[in-house]
Amino acid sequence: MDFWKLFTTALVPVLKVLLVTGLGTFLGLQRFNLLRESAARNHLNALVYFVFTPALVCSILAKTITFESLVLVWFMPLNILFTFIIGTALGWLCLKITKAASDMQGLVLGCCAAGNLGNMPLIIIPAVCKDSGTPFGAVDVCNKKGMAYASLSMAISNIYIWTFVYHIIRVYSCRNFNVNKVDNSTVGPVSAIEADLENHSSTPEVTAAHTNDLVTQFKSDTVSKENQIIKPLKTLVKRLNLKILLAPPTMGSILGLIIGVVPPFQKMFVGDDAPFRVVEDSASLLGDACIPAMTLLVGANLLNELKVSLLVGIIVVRYMALPILGVVIVKGAIRFGIIHQDPLYHFILLLQYALPPAIGISTITQLFGAGETECSIVMLATNVCASFTLTLWSTFFMWLVL
Repeated sequence: MDFWKLFTTALVPVLKVLLVTGLGTFLGLQRFNLLRESAARNHLNALVYFVFTPALVCSILAKTITFESLVLVWFMPLNILFTFIIGTALGWLCLKITKAASDMQGLVLGCCAAGNLGNMPLIIIPAVCKDSGTPFGAVDVCNKKGMAYASLSMAISNIYIWTFVYHIIRVYSCRNFNVNKVDNSTVGPVSAIEADLENHSSTPEVTAAHTNDLVTQFKSDTVSKENQIIKPLKTLVKRLNLKILLAPPTMGSILGLIIGVVPPFQKMFVGDDAPFRVVEDSASLLGDACIPAMTLLVGANLLNELKVSLLVGIIVVRYMALPILGVVIVKGAIRFGIIHQDPLYHFILLLQYALPPAIGISTITQLFGAGETECSIVMLATNVCASFTLTLWSTFFMWLVL
């Protein structure tokens, strides 16, 4: 593929995102008033979270992943984890340099950590494979392998986003809420304790009833020491928040993997002769609404301003620092024989480091009501930049793996 063909291939998916984002902005204007109210955006966001995303991930994985392909690409989950960890570290460095406001810190870390490993590869890979000058072999073989790789990439990234990034944004959102709560609090409980101590010290004599009270208090203190051992365990279980770890997108990914990996289940749900194919078809139909709905929400939230230095920092992390480190990691894995020799697989591993922030972050910020408008500005700006940076990095990655 020459440069201009590759430029067109990389530009088309980005333009699709920008066009749907623009439509979301129009729907959020007062003239149309379809997505202007926060209640309307929250309802659409809930549908994306509970219905569309799980259906999309489950249907794609069920159709494309098998046990053999899962074993062959074992390095991909580790590679995606590297993108999240390195992106978070670079995002933290960006926060220190730009001195971001506390309410923006979770958003910056999330955008630096999570790349658009879902719909972007699902659009780019088939386009690359179908081109007449593709360097990855026969069109049908390239497309089948590429879709399996891209689908697994999407599923793994969803698991990381809804466990790792979700908790980052939640922690920073709760921290800001607690700070505001402390600022508005009083010292009444402390004063009440002090008053109670004064009353005890002013008692002229210790009566028999008071002695019994002391014995009872001693026993209760013994029980409280036992509670001091059990309480941290309860706190740990509570903070793990299994409901969040088993979020609908994560459950959809797990269900899709089970159906794809277990042959009897795949024969039951996938294929023209499958007895329950209507279930998979329905999930696929619902999943098709996921990406448009998320992108519309991004456009509807374009109503605020963002500190320029934060935006530049996110762009530098996602389009300069991460791809360079990704080349080092993937080439090192190839050199030491950790991953199998497949240029298309190598290309996708490298591509995972050069993508814009995941649109799913806008869903998370909407759930917490923290930085959703700023998130939309980040999405718009980074996707505009991606039309150029993604083309350049894709050209370089193809040259590197061939």
